[in-house]
Amino acid sequence: MVIGFDAKRAFQNSTGLGNYSRILVCGLAQEHQDIRAFLYSPQMNGEYAKYFTGYANISTRMPTSIDRFFPDIWRRFGVTVHLKGDKVKIFHGLSHELPHGIPRSIKRVVTMHDLIVWRYPQFYSPFDRMVHRMKQRHSCRIADAVVAISEQTKQDLMHFLNVPESKIKVIYQTCDPIFWNPVSDSDREYVRSTYHLPERYIISVGTIEDRKNQANTVRALAQLPDDVHLVIVGKPHGGYISHLNSVIHSLHLADRVHILRDADFDDFPALYACAQVSAYMSLFEGFGIPILESMCCDTPVVTSNVSSMPEAGGDAALYADPLNPAEIADRLRSVLESPELRQQLVEKSRVQRQRFSQHQVVSELYKLYNTLVPPEEE
Repeated sequence: MVIGFDAKRAFQNSTGLGNYSRILVCGLAQEHQDIRAFLYSPQMNGEYAKYFTGYANISTRMPTSIDRFFPDIWRRFGVTVHLKGDKVKIFHGLSHELPHGIPRSIKRVVTMHDLIVWRYPQFYSPFDRMVHRMKQRHSCRIADAVVAISEQTKQDLMHFLNVPESKIKVIYQTCDPIFWNPVSDSDREYVRSTYHLPERYIISVGTIEDRKNQANTVRALAQLPDDVHLVIVGKPHGGYISHLNSVIHSLHLADRVHILRDADFDDFPALYACAQVSAYMSLFEGFGIPILESMCCDTPVVTSNVSSMPEAGGDAALYADPLNPAEIADRLRSVLESPELRQQLVEKSRVQRQRFSQHQVVSELYKLYNTLVPPEEE
């Protein structure tokens, strides 16, 4: 089975879309040796290229000659000239996009992570909004199968883009393998020392932006005991950091809120594991990876009761209205004050997280590929 992948995010993106691409391709190559994967990317970052070394069934394709000076054009139009030569049977766009001109003999799959640009257009500039919508509409129209990473995304695909339900396959995503490994005592001691962590803290992981809604977690913190701190892990995006700092200072919480903008990704599991509870109060997500990361690290979760968050958390999390700081504080207090509740949530999370293991996700995607191109057609 020869599969081509749009690998731009795999080689250039350090967050959600990049992690999804790398984990999926490597998982497929590792668990299914009959797959030959070609990664098409206009550029390559060596930091991420290392993920694919050691896989004999993964090859990389990049633009040559004059095409390399026009990487975006090559990705949208030029990549398709390579597909027949590589004998690609399926082309999978891993992040909302499919190139133009894919030969009809090649099956087309696109993963749609969310439709935030349709639900919350105010989070995008007019130009970005137009471009994202155009790409998503085109990709869903020409795809033979659309992978939705949650039931929420599936419903949005049908609502906003009129994608037929029969064309959509819900396949949840997983998180980086480092979160599935036990956190050692030495790793805990290292992050406590390196990041000067307080004894008791709530962790909130995610890009610092309007949609992630960290300000209401700060407002909830103001209603909790003084010895409880908040550690926010993420890079600022846009002007939201100014608003967040304003809220922090207006509530006199500067000594209890710690923002880690440049934490090493390898330290994330221990940062979660040292926390008393994880708060993820996003207004909207296609899935909500920090919920799964928290569960993998045995850290209880309090999250939003909207969009896909209940899908990710199941019965292993507590839920609150993300616009209600008092309700958020109540849920956090419940975990902080009850060791019994904390242990119940941890035990439930060990069951819930298995729904999103790499093996489970890869197996479902492999079945989809075989449905599109049965083995006897290879």
